[in-house]
Amino acid sequence: MSNQERSQYEQTQSKSNDSINTKDFIIGALIGGMVGAAAALFLAPKSGKELRSNLNEQAVVLKEKTGQLRETARSRGIQLAETAKEKSSGLAQSVSRQSIELVNKVKNINPIDTIAKKTDSNQHSAVSNDDIQRKLEETKKAFDETENKYNH
Repeated sequence: MSNQERSQYEQTQSKSNDSINTKDFIIGALIGGMVGAAAALFLAPKSGKELRSNLNEQAVVLKEKTGQLRETARSRGIQLAETAKEKSSGLAQSVSRQSIELVNKVKNINPIDTIAKKTDSNQHSAVSNDDIQRKLEETKKAFDETENKYNH
């Protein structure tokens, strides 16, 4: 696993942990609110009729809040899935395009020219190696730019 992949994985894990922590907090707040409301209802000096009425009201409010929370979570999940799909599609297209360009460059290399360069002096060989190194750096830079573009 390369450093970039590891960094991307750690960022994803961090975001996942943040969303889990937020979810746990919300769930804890809801449960704490329910327990507090129930304790207040049971400890308050009310008649049975009033207590049942209050319990029914609280149950309705809780049901509404739970429905809203569920809907929010569902819409957020859909948004995240769409974003991931778009980014992966874009990345796949970019990699495919760059692969095609690389294949076309390789196809355009004339083997006779390559053999002639090998038989020439060492100076031509050094230039060829420099060209190869430059092309490799350009390719690496293009991949890094694409990755950075899709990470942000």
